[in-house]
This record gives sequence, structure tokens and C-alpha cells, in this order.
Amino acid sequence: MGNTTVDAAIVVRESAKWRDYLELCKPKVVALMILTSVIGMLLAVPGMVPWDVLILGNLGIALCAGSAATVNHLVDRQIDQKMLRTFNRPVATGRLTTAQASLFALLTGVLGMAILLLFINAVTAWLTLASLLGYAVVYTLFLKRATPQNIVIGGIAGAAPPLLGWTAVTGEIGGHGLLLVLIIFAWTPPHFWALAVHRKEEYANADIPMLPVTHGERYTKIHILLYTVMLFAVSLLPYATGMLNWLYLLGAVVLGVGFLYWAVRLLLSDDASLGMDTFKYSIIYLMALFVIMLADHYFVPANSLMIRQGY
Repeated sequence: MGNTTVDAAIVVRESAKWRDYLELCKPKVVALMILTSVIGMLLAVPGMVPWDVLILGNLGIALCAGSAATVNHLVDRQIDQKMLRTFNRPVATGRLTTAQASLFALLTGVLGMAILLLFINAVTAWLTLASLLGYAVVYTLFLKRATPQNIVIGGIAGAAPPLLGWTAVTGEIGGHGLLLVLIIFAWTPPHFWALAVHRKEEYANADIPMLPVTHGERYTKIHILLYTVMLFAVSLLPYATGMLNWLYLLGAVVLGVGFLYWAVRLLLSDDASLGMDTFKYSIIYLMALFVIMLADHYFVPANSLMIRQGY
């Protein structure tokens, strides 16, 4: 009976192993990144993207993103042990050793780069590598521990996926692709600072200089509102530049007003739950904004853009 129990425990442990590796990749974060990458690809061309580029391009980007996330697990394993949100991560708990996680990061990163270099193009591959190093090394290893502006400076790495999708199709960096980066770059601080307000004590306990820890909650909430106003303005640029049309404008205004509503509520209230509520809305905001971009791109008649631009 005892042997049977031990054997069953081993089976359960082994069957859960793949989930540990999946968790290293931060699948929910990567899924949001790939959503923006896919939409970046689709916005780059008037028709459909070739299936090989759509599948292999996003697979390569996802593998590199998973590699960067794994490095984050490795570097932050001691910090993760001190935070309720992260204490059960595979490396922090020892379910995966640092050697196992390091090998996994290396293999996924090399495989992702190989796919991009062999089947997509060099521009996308090197931009993806720069994004990987920006997040895994510059942000995780240095900025996160060095300055309360860590998420602002390091946000450019996390904002790259739609541009990577764009270059995967076109082979070049376009102005409209950069607009997509700018939107996510402006979105990142209010998104992450809202979570930091909710998790302030945990960041303080882990000795991470997040803005609410170093400057207080009210200061952070004011900056969340200011960045949300900036995001609202930036989100209108795809319409102002002729990239997208009235459907996108309507969606951007409605979603932006919603984000402003949560930012103002967060500033004016001491309700401890509003930080997480604002954080959750920010995720809905970004997903919905990019989906509306796609709807506008495919369903708004092309001649309406020409009329608005005077053709």
C-alpha cells in the first residue's frame, strides 16, 4: 500500500511537470503579446497574411517571449518567494532547478530565433532579440531594482510585439507599426502601477522600488491618471494619421473614457480593491482596442479613408 501511494505521488508529480515549464513562459502575458503581434501582422497588409508567416512568425516570437519570461523567473526567484502573487512559481519553490530553467530558457530562445531567422526575416529576428534582452536583462536584472521609473524605461521591450508582427510581414519598420508600439508603451505605466498600488506592501517587503513604495500611493495615482490622459491622446493617432478610420476612433474614445473613469476613481478613493479593478480594466482595454483596430481594418470600406484624406 505504501509503495502504491508513493508511486501515485510520483505519477502526479511527473504529470504536473509540463505545467511548471508552461508557467515559466508566463502564458497569459505571452498570449496578450501574441494577440498584438498577430494584429500587427494583419494591419500591415490590406489582405490576408500568408499562413506560414502567421504561424511561424508568431511561434518564433512566442518562444523568445517565453525564454525572456523564464529568465525573469530565474533572476527574481528570491523576490518571488517574498510576494503572495509569485511565491508559488516553479523556480521560487524549487519544483524546477535553476539548471532546468536555464536550459529551458536557452532552448526556447535559440529555437525561437532560429525560426525567425530561417523562415521570417532578419529584421524581425534581431528586433525580437533586442526585446528579449531588454526585458530579461535590462529591465529584470537592472532597472527593476534600480529606479521607481523601471516600468516606464523598461516598457519599450514589452511594447515591441505589434511591431515584430508588422516587420514579420513587411520586412521593414513602418511608421504605423511604431504607432502600435507607442500605444502599448503609454499603456504600460498605468497598467502596471495600478497593480503596484494593490501590491504595495509586497513590493516593499521584497525591497523593490516601485513607485507606490518610494513615493506613496497618492503620487502614484496622480501619475496613473496623467499617463492615462497621455494614452488617450496617443490612442487617437492611428485615426489622425489615416491608418484607421471612424470605427477605431469610436472604440478608442469609448475605451479611453472607460480607462479615465477608473483612473479618476482610483485617485479619489481609498478603496483598496480599486487598484486591482483598474489593472483588470487595463487588460480588457488593450485587448479590445487591438481587436477594434482589426475590425476597422477589414470592415470599414477603404474609400471612407480616401474621402477623409481628401482623395
